[in-house]
Amino acid sequence: MKSLMLAAVADAAQTSLTVREIARPAPAQGQVLVRVHAAGVNPLDIKISTGAAAHARQPLPAVLGLDLAGTVVELGAAVDGFAIGDDVFGMAGGIGGAQGAMAEYIAVDARLIATKPERLSMREAAALPLVVITAWEGLVDRANVRAGQRVLVHGGAGGVGQVAVQLAKARGADVYATGSAGSLAFIRSLGATAIDYNAEDVDSYVQRYTDGEGFDIIYDTVGGSTLDGAFRSVKAYTGHVLSCLGWGQHSLAPLSFKGASYSGIFTLLPLLSGNGREHHGEIMREASLLADAGKLSIRLNERRFGLHEVNEAFLDVAQGASKGKTVIDVVTSPQRSGDDA
Repeated sequence: MKSLMLAAVADAAQTSLTVREIARPAPAQGQVLVRVHAAGVNPLDIKISTGAAAHARQPLPAVLGLDLAGTVVELGAAVDGFAIGDDVFGMAGGIGGAQGAMAEYIAVDARLIATKPERLSMREAAALPLVVITAWEGLVDRANVRAGQRVLVHGGAGGVGQVAVQLAKARGADVYATGSAGSLAFIRSLGATAIDYNAEDVDSYVQRYTDGEGFDIIYDTVGGSTLDGAFRSVKAYTGHVLSCLGWGQHSLAPLSFKGASYSGIFTLLPLLSGNGREHHGEIMREASLLADAGKLSIRLNERRFGLHEVNEAFLDVAQGASKGKTVIDVVTSPQRSGDDA
């Protein structure tokens, strides 16, 4: 096994990442060493690299990247359920001081990962973990989404949004999703009723699709005034608003007057606190089953980036240039002199 590996390192905030050799990690107890085939790029990675994500607790310099797909090449002590050669995926690093996935190898807590769906490529699998966990923790863990409910997803063509639509559909709900005019066809392709938020106001679509009663569940992935609108458009008493971007200043009065509920989603908490890591692995196993059943997919950025193009990939995400999830192909470099076999 090589003693060194290539990794994309953020040395300081507001500077370009550097791809260079660093020491290859060894798996500790409860960890597996994964050869990374693909690493997803999330907006949070960009925020960490610019110094705008104190909540991620990732001091620089650091190897970034939360999401990965790859192959297990070494087992630490006390690891059950995985074997060398297994293809896996998960959200397993890049915050809280842990090494991220934008490297040839990563040692990860085995509780955080699951076997990769056979139906998906490494690139597709690497694009899923953060958005799947974020959608699941809201719709399933907090709201228990189920058949007979009307679910509204704000930002249905986004990373979390498209997964939320598919997850609610898979659990039998009647799903609606907002988006811009250019995203409506994609939203419909996921099986949801598409709502152009520029062409129809909140009161209008609440009346049209719920006879004025409001939606049973609203998942907000946008924040700001969109979340304020969700408080007005949820069903009285039993309605539940969820948001993964509820960080601004909001009046809860419209929600309170309805006697409805609100839940904030903070997907990073198990990685930062150490509590609940097993549940992330459980979610990934459920996601793998859904993907192999043809009920879960992810739209990818058509542009491909290698590890040495990490800064171009970050710029692409920061500019919102792509309609799909950006993934970095982590390619094994030729053996370097001084490496172990």
